Amino acid sequence: MLRSIRRHIAQSRTLAQNARDWLTLDENIVQAGRTPYDVIYEEDIVQLRYYPPLSQDIVIIDGRDVVVEKTPLPIPLVIVAPLAVNMFIYDLFPERSLVRYLRARGFEVYLVDWGTPTAHHNHQNLATYFADLLPDLLTRVRAHSGSEKLSLHGWSFGGLFSYCAAALGDSNIINLALVGAPNDYHANGQLGVYYQKLSRRLRSIEKRFGWRVHNSRKRFFRAPGWGNALSFKLTNPIGSLQGYTALLKNLHDSDYVSAHATNAAFLDRMVAYPGAVVQDFIQHLWVDNVLAHGKLPMRDCQSDLSSINANILAIVGRQDIIVNRDCAEALLDQVSSSDKTLIEVDGGHMGIVSGSRAPAQSWTHIADWLALRSGNTENAPATQTSAAKAGMQKIKNTLRRKNKTADAAIK
Repeated sequence: MLRSIRRHIAQSRTLAQNARDWLTLDENIVQAGRTPYDVIYEEDIVQLRYYPPLSQDIVIIDGRDVVVEKTPLPIPLVIVAPLAVNMFIYDLFPERSLVRYLRARGFEVYLVDWGTPTAHHNHQNLATYFADLLPDLLTRVRAHSGSEKLSLHGWSFGGLFSYCAAALGDSNIINLALVGAPNDYHANGQLGVYYQKLSRRLRSIEKRFGWRVHNSRKRFFRAPGWGNALSFKLTNPIGSLQGYTALLKNLHDSDYVSAHATNAAFLDRMVAYPGAVVQDFIQHLWVDNVLAHGKLPMRDCQSDLSSINANILAIVGRQDIIVNRDCAEALLDQVSSSDKTLIEVDGGHMGIVSGSRAPAQSWTHIADWLALRSGNTENAPATQTSAAKAGMQKIKNTLRRKNKTADAAIK
């Protein structure tokens, strides 16, 4: 009897501790952001990161062993992040880290972190990022790496920023690896139907009253971080609810709580959209749908998407309701590139870049496609000796178990 009471007390303490750690997102249980990097440039809230060579000979990604390539590929890779998200999405778990995987595959990896905009940044619009900030950051990557030629990888708006930067005349952007990158907003499924209705209404208002979204104050359009987090969760409300239900059922399991807390550290810490960016969303992208007409989302621009000659890989998600296949594929008709590849994979907008299936689907396609176009055809996925595999099997089994719980929120 006494032993049973002690056991229940111990279990209650474990539940309480796990609940407290989850609520506070204690840094000891959050596994994201553990791949080392150097900040090689910083201005205001923007950072440029460089991920140095890995010290390990083998890293485990998605329960599989990846031999670390010690000879870097000649063309560096710049990951251009979208807005609203924090950088945990690129380094979510040690065994599910895109930056770690790409570094292991031999790429010199840089990452553009746009930071956390405050009310003082409401003047920043879309062109601020792809026409002002990004070209300067790419110049600094070139100075640091010693290579004029670059590859850009962009997910979501990071993809839009990447191909718009290429359209502005940077002919040394050789490869564009795009994931869920939008183009034709009016072809975007049910959302596209909504955008078309909104376009007709706002065009009618403009015709009658001369009012456009940009005539209003920018601060009225600022989208706070908590609102962006809620919007992402509402794209899969059932999955979000199931995730929290599963958390309650597994509150006794510290590994499960750690995995869930790591996802929460990303999803619950999204950042704001500046007011002028949201104005550009509405007017340039949703109402005028300028990208579908080959134009860039900025005023008085002479460049267009036909200026792009870079090799393009476009990855789209079958279950992506934010940027569907038709929306993304339209870009390939706008550019002058001769090397264009479209790949469709399972997953929603966030899942195709960071979900449990992303390493086996999206990441391998990105790395293989880029390796063939980065000056070296020999960086194929490496294998590990049978002895080393046997020695790490216990670790791999643990990581597989964590992967099953880590997708509670990201689909």
